[in-house]
Amino acid sequence: MFEQIYQQPRLIERHRQAPLRAERERYLKYLLEEGHCHSKVVSAATYMLHIIRILELNELRVVHVDEIRRGADSWAEYRGPFRDARHCQYGSPLSFIKYARPWFRFLGKLAVSPDPPFHEQTRLFASTRRLNDGLAATTVRSYSKRTLIFLKWLTAQGGDLKTVSVAEINKFISAKRAAGCKPRSIASQCEAMRSFFRFAEMRGWCAPDLALAIQSPRISKGEPRPMGPTWPQVRQLLKLAEGSEPEHIRAKALLLLFTVYGLRSSEVINLRLEDFDWQSEVFTVRRAKHGGMQQYPIQYEVGEAILKYLQYARPRVNCRHVFLGERRPWGPLLHGSVWRTTSRRFRTLGIDIEHLGPHALRHACATRLLQKGSSLKEIAEFLGHRDTKSVSIYAKFDTAGLRKVAAFRLTGLR
Repeated sequence: MFEQIYQQPRLIERHRQAPLRAERERYLKYLLEEGHCHSKVVSAATYMLHIIRILELNELRVVHVDEIRRGADSWAEYRGPFRDARHCQYGSPLSFIKYARPWFRFLGKLAVSPDPPFHEQTRLFASTRRLNDGLAATTVRSYSKRTLIFLKWLTAQGGDLKTVSVAEINKFISAKRAAGCKPRSIASQCEAMRSFFRFAEMRGWCAPDLALAIQSPRISKGEPRPMGPTWPQVRQLLKLAEGSEPEHIRAKALLLLFTVYGLRSSEVINLRLEDFDWQSEVFTVRRAKHGGMQQYPIQYEVGEAILKYLQYARPRVNCRHVFLGERRPWGPLLHGSVWRTTSRRFRTLGIDIEHLGPHALRHACATRLLQKGSSLKEIAEFLGHRDTKSVSIYAKFDTAGLRKVAAFRLTGLR
């Protein structure tokens, strides 16, 4: 096994002679089969030797996460012959943990930590909101994450969900404010907590009417920042994605899907190769909210960008998702990668908008349709909304366009 990743006989012999040889070889073989690059496999092999030495593993045993963390601290302080300049430069405690935990998990020897407080409650809350209420997965994740922040704080204060009071909730919000959180961030925290406490009250987990008592902070109603870029700014954004590098080719295809069709991030991530019918020139989208499928014609420029990505930039792997991640092992694109695709370009252009992620381009698409005279009902259908109420958000910063649409709708009723 070691001959596949090293050429120097001295290094090969060193790895052969170290303890847990069979366990290390099994893990390295697994990494290669999963498609990890050669440098990642070499790093894993090197760190496994350090892990064995620092944790004093002459034979395989169960290892606890706390022990790995202590080992990482020891590795950070080590300046002996096994430590070179590269390890000093690149935050090695995190690297130690990064390689140790997956290895012991693969071997089935990583001690399972007990579930955090309120794990079952937050899990049930998330699944119910997602399945029964039709909330998007990203919204549910945000609500669950913010709820856990409060519940962990409550536990640390010696409180309990069954007896939690309005005074404790207000104390938490005051602590967030004192820590420097902005009003919008606190408002989002309050929204998530209201949602959780409404659910908790129905389940009998807490006292009634707590959700009603949670008051969001006032947000200044000064000059609002636009929710999305203007159409000239969209063109500038697309120009930044021109280029022959794989990252640029993929970025252009993504940006066009967000801009032309107003798709959500998760809807683009979940696109599969079979969703594109190139002969009929249509593609199918799985709607993130409320489920369902929706078909769109493949606009020429979008189609060309996607075909270019499939032909020249997409790795040749069996994964059926259209867009794949940035590094091996190749898998579906992550939300963070999609967000960076737009945010970096917004920042490069100095575009000052409320949000820098893909949703900003959904706003730009809706505003463009509004300016071109589409009715709110048509825009709602195009964007996959159930009614026109949500579309009014996109129209909020285009009063002139909204008046035009209103006049159009009234004319149609006569």
